Amino acid sequence: MNPATILVVDDDRLILFTLAKGLRDAGYTVIEADSGEQAIEMCADISPDLAVLDIHMPGLSGLEVGQWLKEHTCTPFIFLSAYNDQATMRQATDSGALGYLVKPLDVDRILPTIQAALARAEDMHQLQQSEQHLNMALKSSRDISLAMGILMERNHINQQEAFELLRGSARNQRRKTAEIAVEIIAGKPVD
Repeated sequence: MNPATILVVDDDRLILFTLAKGLRDAGYTVIEADSGEQAIEMCADISPDLAVLDIHMPGLSGLEVGQWLKEHTCTPFIFLSAYNDQATMRQATDSGALGYLVKPLDVDRILPTIQAALARAEDMHQLQQSEQHLNMALKSSRDISLAMGILMERNHINQQEAFELLRGSARNQRRKTAEIAVEIIAGKPVD
């Protein structure tokens, strides 16, 4: 299995270097950015498994980068900050962050947080895929039901006969029933 790719963003070069080195030593692939703007440019080309974002940076803040990641990518993120006040932590939580780390950082101590965030991100990815599959199945089911209703009305037949007509047409054409259903809904006659 390939190591997870982590984007680390901090305007403090010492923290950036230390955190990136520690994560590399722990076996992760690390991409570094020293500004929010640079992080967004990198994410346009690379899709990291996790982003670790400093909240307070000149230019685009970590909160703004997190919002951009949420709107334009599937990259989960955690924040790091020198501030541990309730308002900052509430902003981080409300933005959808998977975690919040307070500086100064000891890389060995944050590894469990990184691992937990990566595991949570994988769970979220699996849920999104399941949701997509369920939505596609639901749409296919609706299309089939609607097509059966059209066939019942057109041909003055019952529900079972409409289903058999739809299924038989799909078999004859060696296509999926849902594909034939979409065509019936569009007005194409059943072969």
